[in-house]
Amino acid sequence: MAINKYYDSDCNLGVLDGKTVAVIGFGSQGHAHSENLAESGVNVVVGLREGSSHWEKAAKFAAEYPNFKVMGVEEAAAAGDIVMMLVPDENAADIYNAQIAPHMTEGKVLAFAHGFNIHFKAIVPPQNVDVIMIAPKGPGHIVRRLYVAGEGCPSLIGVEQDYSGKAKEIALAYACGIGAGRAGILETTFKEETETDLFGEQAVLCGGICELIKAGFDTLVEAGYAPEMAYFETCHEMKLIVDLINEGGLAKMRYSISNTAEYGDYRTGTRLITEDTRKEMKKVLAEIQDGTFASEFLSEMSPNGGRKTHFLAQRRLQSEHPIEKVGAELRKMMPWLNK
Repeated sequence: MAINKYYDSDCNLGVLDGKTVAVIGFGSQGHAHSENLAESGVNVVVGLREGSSHWEKAAKFAAEYPNFKVMGVEEAAAAGDIVMMLVPDENAADIYNAQIAPHMTEGKVLAFAHGFNIHFKAIVPPQNVDVIMIAPKGPGHIVRRLYVAGEGCPSLIGVEQDYSGKAKEIALAYACGIGAGRAGILETTFKEETETDLFGEQAVLCGGICELIKAGFDTLVEAGYAPEMAYFETCHEMKLIVDLINEGGLAKMRYSISNTAEYGDYRTGTRLITEDTRKEMKKVLAEIQDGTFASEFLSEMSPNGGRKTHFLAQRRLQSEHPIEKVGAELRKMMPWLNK
């Protein structure tokens, strides 16, 4: 099915004239959205909890822009015509119910950068507001960096609830304001964005790649090869290959590597990603679609439930893998990686 694509010429930033966008949170996405919008001329308020470590940074930016203010979460929610939730998925429902919901009066717009809480009904907004999504396809520091450079990060938009009849127009204007219209804005749904995003993270981008790297590293080290050699061949060069894919697809990557590497690609790839692997991927997707993953995740992260016990144990365990120690030492040889 064809997907609708939009650019700056398809957006009307003027839709946001006279309106206030309340950005709740000033983390990775929060700082990028709010700063980009302010520099696009939009009136922005940032909502932060008392004592937030981000308050000083946000206040420093506010000192340079009269259309940018920092205030408490409830004050921001009350002031915002458009309220963008940019807090961690596991905290969003509690923050919304306690501090945002009382201020979601008729005609306002509730916005998200990820469909998780709406799709899985952790947040249930009133019927008399618009519910939209503007989801940049990149981390916040990239969204900000590209905007400052006069470029843009591609973004998705979606409309879950169109009370005003102008929800899509507002979503396009917001996406334009953060610079997405320079690169391209694609229209999707909360369901499609949520399920594909979770699957991509688990099966390929995070879960898949991390386990593949570790398995390759372990195989070489257990066979007697130097850990440093194993690190370069299974981890360091991953970025070089992915950059080529990002620039020109699998074809450019295969054009750029040696014939030896390309032949090995064709010979070995399907021995690793087997039919059993593909069947397991379908199980992972099914657990996302039926809500099993969302329920497990929210239970694990709840202060009254799992208390992050398994999550934090895994974080500690993974940080102790030998590849982390070897990598840290080798990266000292390349200080520019920290810039």
